[in-house]
Amino acid sequence: MSTGRGRLVRPAAAVACGLAALAALAPDAAAGAGAVAGASGSGPLAAGPAAATSAPVVGNAVPGATPGAAAGGAAAGGGAGTQAAEFPPMAQTLSDVRQNGCRKPVARAADRPSWSQVFLRPEAVWPLSRGAGVTVAVIGSGVDAGAGSGSGALAGRLTLGPRLHGDGDAGRDCVGHGTALATLVAGRRPADGGPSGVAPAAKVLAVAATDDAGSTNADLLARGIRAAADAGARIGLVAAPIAEAAPALADAVGYATAKGMLLVAPVGPDNQAVNAPVYPAGYPGVLAVAAIGSDGAPAGAGVSDSGGGSAGQAGGAAAALGPGRTSRVDVTAPGEGLLAAGPGGGTFTATGPSYAAALVAGTAALVLGRSPSLTVEQLADRLRSTAYRPGTALPDPAVGWGAVDPVTAVGAPAAAGAAAGSTPAAAADPVVVPPPPDGRPVRLASAVTGVSLGGAALLGLAAAAARVGRRRAAGRDGRDGQTGRDGAGTPAAE
Repeated sequence: MSTGRGRLVRPAAAVACGLAALAALAPDAAAGAGAVAGASGSGPLAAGPAAATSAPVVGNAVPGATPGAAAGGAAAGGGAGTQAAEFPPMAQTLSDVRQNGCRKPVARAADRPSWSQVFLRPEAVWPLSRGAGVTVAVIGSGVDAGAGSGSGALAGRLTLGPRLHGDGDAGRDCVGHGTALATLVAGRRPADGGPSGVAPAAKVLAVAATDDAGSTNADLLARGIRAAADAGARIGLVAAPIAEAAPALADAVGYATAKGMLLVAPVGPDNQAVNAPVYPAGYPGVLAVAAIGSDGAPAGAGVSDSGGGSAGQAGGAAAALGPGRTSRVDVTAPGEGLLAAGPGGGTFTATGPSYAAALVAGTAALVLGRSPSLTVEQLADRLRSTAYRPGTALPDPAVGWGAVDPVTAVGAPAAAGAAAGSTPAAAADPVVVPPPPDGRPVRLASAVTGVSLGGAALLGLAAAAARVGRRRAAGRDGRDGQTGRDGAGTPAAE
């Protein structure tokens, strides 16, 4: 069922079906959903100390990475198509902040959903859960306070936590990255039909753990994770990865897990090819998320499989997994050419694994909204075991257990007896992509029809044979009565 290593065929088919439905219902909306236009960031991820506005902060550059290696280009068949090209890109960092100031708002907002909504179909489970009662901490550049007031996408559901570098609280988002992530997680559904978050009733806790350029270090991330766990967040989305493991960060991961908070993190930065693990995604207990395009293939340039071939195509500014990468991938989600709100409420184009991690965090909020008693381990197992299979041995090096599936994850029965370090249920399941559900009734009807026709044919043959037999028997009896001979023409014995 799979056309290649790490390629998720079933979700790609779902997107095609969804786009066809959009075409039937709203031709103008479907016209903008045909192909994704990749967008590069506004600067390299490693906005080192020189970009900071106050005390120097260790940048989060990844050794051996190629900044912008995956930038530019386009992925055919993906994303929001011409619509994505109409909006400026949202980068994970803002390297020119000292020269040009914070990211400028854009006046225009999208009036059509992003392709990721067609892919994930979160609205199908909103009657069961919209994430109400669940708090998702966005640990990154902050979240624009305006998004939580008035007609903002997070109105009434945004809590401003601490700012761990610089002055003020987390309501100032100079980069805009944290705001985009927060709205992908829990943005309300706009009246004009624009993009919405996966869990539109979930609450967002903003924790600012970067400088104004978006750079961070292990100490800031560790403090941010602890602050989110202490505030009662059930899910912690860590927006900015760092290259080096650190005891303080590892301890913070353990602390958060013990407090009942699942950490979700990208497997790499948004605009660099990487050849080594990044953190906190590299730690056990953290759900590591990679990005895919709308064709189901890993997003980014030169994504290598274990056989040395290429499992994906160049596109967007997604993090690329270079040859020899050793970090694991747990699940994937759309992360190429998405549409997300930025500071001021306008729409930006978002590409990279950090945005895929936001969609996974939103899915986790939907699951907890319906099954709030799940432990951290059970929640992670649920997301892995209900993911779309890649059709390869699990976990696949490029896409892990597959693409996260909100519909199945929310609808699946609560995990029973899951323990830390347990093998996800996906390991016992077939590793091929199952056929679309709509095909089953068709095949069943065909089988029933075939059996019925076959049975009717057999009955017809049996009836015809019986009639022939009766006619032959009647013919023999008639001849014997007229000649007085037996059937062989011999005179009958007296």
